Amino acid sequence: MAEQKPINPWVKMALELGPVLGFFVVYMRIKDEVYPIWGRDYDGFIVATAGFVPVLLLSIAILWKLTGKLSRMQIMTAVLVIVFGGLTVIFNDEAFFKIKTTIVYGMFATILGIGLLRGQSYLAFVMEDLMPLAQEGWMRLTKRLTAMFAAMAIANEIVWRTMDTEFWVKFETFALPAALFAFFIAQARMLERYSLEKDDPET
Repeated sequence: MAEQKPINPWVKMALELGPVLGFFVVYMRIKDEVYPIWGRDYDGFIVATAGFVPVLLLSIAILWKLTGKLSRMQIMTAVLVIVFGGLTVIFNDEAFFKIKTTIVYGMFATILGIGLLRGQSYLAFVMEDLMPLAQEGWMRLTKRLTAMFAAMAIANEIVWRTMDTEFWVKFETFALPAALFAFFIAQARMLERYSLEKDDPET
């Protein structure tokens, strides 16, 4: 397996968050516009989505070039963005792009859940080099994260079906990432408890 090259954390953050924030900025500027293209009218959301897809793929390609490695999550994200972003533009229907978020978080919850049913933490398989924990710690974190991903998928499904597009874009750009960040902050005490640096983790 190729070893990941070191990268400036600010560059990494810019490459990961830049396309999402760029989509938000572009959408907010053109949300009320309609663009006639080849005999069809496309609203601002569709046009912003059409621009987001190549920008995201470019950022992933640059990240791959700089680090020499892509995670499974990045590869899956790229595939889903291509598929659902393409469907959004082809059918001129924003629902495809909105449901992508439900599918992404739902897939994460399903994959982690399958591992739990088998008595394994697939999260440990991906992250154990970055965050060494006792096995029980990995299982607890995986259970909690599985529930969190499932809740985020359900929340996205409710929001995009009941709220307007502008609200969903803000929810997708800020609320969901903030919720995930808050989740990991809330796990700090548990992660410390099961860190392998300690000899006897509490139960």
